[in-house]
Amino acid sequence: MDTRFTEMLKPFLPFLKDQPITDATPLRDLGLDSMQAIELMFAIEDTFGVELPDEALSEQTFSTAGNLWRTVAAALPSGEPGTGVLTGADAQ
Repeated sequence: MDTRFTEMLKPFLPFLKDQPITDATPLRDLGLDSMQAIELMFAIEDTFGVELPDEALSEQTFSTAGNLWRTVAAALPSGEPGTGVLTGADAQ
């Protein structure tokens, strides 16, 4: 997961405390409600310059940090951080 992504999640998770955010971090259990999920989606779109499809607004997508990150990473162009595809200086 991208550091920008995990840092972005923290303000939306009031019950996170000092726990690390991992792939299995349960977003709903840590306080993410439906209104915050929409706000988070807009923040992700602005930060990463992507548009998440409407079908991504599901309980499954927002159930864990890993599920949400996979949705974001799938929307990133190749070569962006987090896609697993490195280009240019990142590939060295």
